[in-house]
Amino acid sequence: MSMSTFPYPTLMVQGTTSDAGKSTVVAALCRLLLREGIRVVPFKPQNMALNSAVTADGGEIGRAQALQAQAAGLAPHTDMNPILLKPSSDTGAQVIVHGKVRADMHARDYHRYKTIAMQAVLESYDRLAAHYQCVLVEGAGSPAEINLRDRDIANMGFAEAVDCPVILVADIDRGGVFAHLVGTLDCLSESERGRIIGFVINRFRGDIGLLQPGLDWLEQRTGKPVLAVLPYLMGLHLDAEDGIDVAQAVKGAFRVVVPALPRISNHTDFDALRAHPEIDLRFIGPGQAIPPADLIILPGSKNTCNDLAWLDAHGWRAHLQHHLRYGGKVIGICGGFQMLGHSVSDPQGIEGAPRAVAGFGLLDIDTTMTAHKQLTQVGGHCAFDAAAAVSGYEIHMGLSNGAALARPAFIIDGRDEGARSQDEQVLGTYLHGIFDTPPALAALLQWAGLENAAPLDLAQLREQSLDRIADAAQPLLDALRRVDSE
Repeated sequence: MSMSTFPYPTLMVQGTTSDAGKSTVVAALCRLLLREGIRVVPFKPQNMALNSAVTADGGEIGRAQALQAQAAGLAPHTDMNPILLKPSSDTGAQVIVHGKVRADMHARDYHRYKTIAMQAVLESYDRLAAHYQCVLVEGAGSPAEINLRDRDIANMGFAEAVDCPVILVADIDRGGVFAHLVGTLDCLSESERGRIIGFVINRFRGDIGLLQPGLDWLEQRTGKPVLAVLPYLMGLHLDAEDGIDVAQAVKGAFRVVVPALPRISNHTDFDALRAHPEIDLRFIGPGQAIPPADLIILPGSKNTCNDLAWLDAHGWRAHLQHHLRYGGKVIGICGGFQMLGHSVSDPQGIEGAPRAVAGFGLLDIDTTMTAHKQLTQVGGHCAFDAAAAVSGYEIHMGLSNGAALARPAFIIDGRDEGARSQDEQVLGTYLHGIFDTPPALAALLQWAGLENAAPLDLAQLREQSLDRIADAAQPLLDALRRVDSE
């Protein structure tokens, strides 16, 4: 039993905006409490993200909660994120409850469903609270979104239901940090304001002395303490919850291009490539010229047919043909793998209206969408390099069949997986995380044309980043203990 204590059995971290740093603060506190021997667990009642992870109990949760679990020394579990929303359109999403698909819902339908969703949230919370000394809860978006206050399960609605204190995080790098904090407080009810025990200002760089007058004003204006000012840390390698960071410095000479699909999923697949010193990885969005590349990777997609149409509309079909004609390589992951075949059929309307669309015809396969969702963690080796171990996870709907499957990309748990073209220019797989294992990364880069690539261990980089953010957040943990004792 740990001799250390933490004064809050449940503590919630909310943000003034999306991407304020809630996920990072929770991860940092998880790692700090783990160091002290405190049994801590992360929890996010409701998450909306297309970046997800497969859990040990065979479910699906937000990628950020999997990272927080790693920070806490735990295997990811569906109770850590009981409600996951995966947008399939601007007004609809796949609703995942306790790790399993429950339904596809329009936004209005889900709003009515929230009372049922709250029951699932509280069931998971109760299980975690019974087994851990501390539950660190991450909010979603901002508690100041007035239009979402009714039936809220993600922010203050949850905090009120379990009667827990809240810290409020704001990102100073966005500008207007004091307006964000004061304005958020002004949008809350009196009881909700009373739950906030202090503020965290995130991503600060500069002279703290110049910030001090603002901190003094904020504390006098609100009567609440600034618990910590956290620094802007460069070079972190942490799983992003959703949005793609397109600001990528040009590094190595080996160029990898990835289309930034409207419904791109699990773009964390590319974190190892982004971190590699010899690789120049670029996400290409609408309106951007498609540059020459050594390797093009078609990523996962939450709506394969629509994203395939988007690629056609932006000239990718002709560009892929030109790229291959001049010796380039292509990899398709999950939805991107399905796009490489002759056709993608959705007769049941799994991803929208029933339809069938033509794929790029680069692999001899055809895909049919099915209602069953494959969720599993896997391990094996590269089919083209038996010494290269690979591990990853499958999250997909649909079955692919065709002659190309006779030349697999990987051997997973004794079975063939994925496909390769006869000329070894095209590779497709349903596996996410194929670049995360150092031997597989080296083998895939060798296959793609990068000879003798420098080794890179993404798991080690993540661990180092978790320790860095924890070290930086130590003043926050100290301040939380002081506030409780006052």
